[in-house]
Amino acid sequence: MKRKIRVDARMGRTAEMILGVLGGIFGILGGLFAIFIGGLGAVFETTGASEIIGLGTAAVMLGIMGIIGGAIVNRNTKLAGSLMLFSGVVGFIAISAAWIIGGILLIVGGGLSFMRSPAK
Repeated sequence: MKRKIRVDARMGRTAEMILGVLGGIFGILGGLFAIFIGGLGAVFETTGASEIIGLGTAAVMLGIMGIIGGAIVNRNTKLAGSLMLFSGVVGFIAISAAWIIGGILLIVGGGLSFMRSPAK
């Protein structure tokens, strides 16, 4: 006899919320690290330093978007999942290695928000 597991729409999204907020925080830290590396490159007058600073700034904004996605997961699950997935994937494109922890957390949280359905 199998039991169906139902997820309460208000209480069952804790994992997605935690993954989104933590992924956003780690994404912001990765973006700040990229800005720091770009700043060091600018001090030593290397080529492409301004691009690294710009991509790090974009990563910080994507991290904030991931935190917003995690925060609204109880109100609008699909929008929250879209925000987390978008910020997770685009962050990898922007700063790749510095985005690993935050990106994985955001992609898993966004994927969970689409896979689990609320109770009817």
